[in-house]
Amino acid sequence: MPLTDTRLRALKPKDKPYKVTDERGLYVEVTPTGGKLWRFRYRIGGAQKKLCIGSYPDISLKQARDVAYEARRAVASGGDPAFEKRKRKIRAEFLSAQTFEAVAREYIEQTTS
Repeated sequence: MPLTDTRLRALKPKDKPYKVTDERGLYVEVTPTGGKLWRFRYRIGGAQKKLCIGSYPDISLKQARDVAYEARRAVASGGDPAFEKRKRKIRAEFLSAQTFEAVAREYIEQTTS
């Protein structure tokens, strides 16, 4: 049975984390502290993997389903959505570190040594 927003809001924490499935690999994991985390489970080459989408209510049910749909399309075309997400994160960190200030400080350190 697919999830609804009302059912999501009614989920209560338990002693251990538990999963409530939506459809086609998408599920929400409820933590003992009450956090609700969206996850997408998929297989590549026989190995089971999961993609962390975000937390509810920051990511709505519709948004989580859209992300899961795009991830299913990526898997079907031979890609790995978790790997792509990791690549985007590393690229963003690299680009943010390449500010004028960072380059100037590196230059000053090299010239004074």
